[in-house]
Amino acid sequence: MGTVTCVACGTERPRDEAREYDKHGDRWDREDKTFEYLCKSCHRELCHHPRTELEALLVELDADTQSQEAFLARYLAAVEERYGTLEEHER
Repeated sequence: MGTVTCVACGTERPRDEAREYDKHGDRWDREDKTFEYLCKSCHRELCHHPRTELEALLVELDADTQSQEAFLARYLAAVEERYGTLEEHER
C-alpha cells in the first residue's frame, strides 16, 4: 500500500489514511496524472466550495513567477476586488 506525504503539513501517512488531491481540480481523469495527498485532518480543514475560477485566476496572476509573499498579496487583492471581503459575505 505504501505511504504518502501530506502537502499541507508534511506528515507521512499510510495511503489509506490520506485523501487524493488534484491541483487541477479533476481527480477523475487519471491518465498521465500524479496526485498529491492530504492527511484526513488537513483535508477536513479545507474549504470544499467549488473553485471554478481559481485556476484561471492563478494563471492570470502569474502564481509561479513571484515570491509567495508577493503572490499572496496580489491574490488577496484580486479576490477582494472581484468578490468582496470575507466579512461582507458573512453578513
